[in-house]
Amino acid sequence: MKNRVPLIALMASSLLGASLALAEPKRPECIAPAKPGGGFDITCKLAQSGLKDGGLLKAPLRVTYMPGGIGAVAYNAVVAQRPKEAGLITAWSSGSLLNLAQGKFGRYDENDVRWLAAIGTDYGAVIVPRDSPLQSFDALIQQLKKDPTSLVVGAGGTVGSQDWMQAALIARSAQVAPENLRYVAFEGGGEPMTALLGGHVQAIVSGFGEATAQLEAGKVRILAILAEERLPGKLAQIPTAKEQGYDVVWPIVRGFYMGPEVKDEDFQWWQKQFETLLTQESFNAKREHFDLLPLAMTGPELETFVHQQVADYRKLADEFGLLR
Repeated sequence: MKNRVPLIALMASSLLGASLALAEPKRPECIAPAKPGGGFDITCKLAQSGLKDGGLLKAPLRVTYMPGGIGAVAYNAVVAQRPKEAGLITAWSSGSLLNLAQGKFGRYDENDVRWLAAIGTDYGAVIVPRDSPLQSFDALIQQLKKDPTSLVVGAGGTVGSQDWMQAALIARSAQVAPENLRYVAFEGGGEPMTALLGGHVQAIVSGFGEATAQLEAGKVRILAILAEERLPGKLAQIPTAKEQGYDVVWPIVRGFYMGPEVKDEDFQWWQKQFETLLTQESFNAKREHFDLLPLAMTGPELETFVHQQVADYRKLADEFGLLR
């Protein structure tokens, strides 16, 4: 009789393990809610590579692209059309939360999906071509002060998007109203870089992870990283906007969500895989390769973080008159 409780616990644990094993999807898919080449693409490919090489996913994780509304099209598709799909994860970023804060995802809000994991972070960056006459972030601010129409700034997203918000904060540092900027909106993170290299815009704002390949190739320069302090590694030589005298900080968290009606055992399977993945040294190396900094959140901690971020972004959006 005295062994009954441990035996029951052991049986329950075995059943849970068997249930989670059965929950592994046969055709896993990651939606990148933009065109190839941007931060959503990086997020999916990091999961694709990490889960495979970490021995956490047997079937290959295919990446599909669903651009539109900086995540709105994908969010609506998952919630309305694919809410129960156990093999489907979708990339999100801080920009997704900013758009949710402004009601840009239609009738759906932050309560309409299951937030799975946050796997890394990067920061906003101000990027110019290699041969740009602008040699510092302060030089860019001074040019905007003198004539805000003299600089064409590109970014991935329309008014109110994450990259627009970074541009708006930069404009505010120059005492310039954001609407007076010559701002060119693109869909996703890959297009602004193409426009910059083609000479169609003179500066772009984006996550630094979207610029490091061109930085290493010597094709662009980063005038400032929008972090609290200098970043480690290959970006250690690049100053922050803050150390140059301008309090502009923009972290970009990246992760995944699932449909609202995904079964608990399926959601828990994915959560377990990501919790294991985030402890692997090999994954840290992959994350560094994709120029993301360490960040790991799942479960209630992530849920709390998401809801607090949306609330904070709602206040910021109101400051810029985006909710009126």
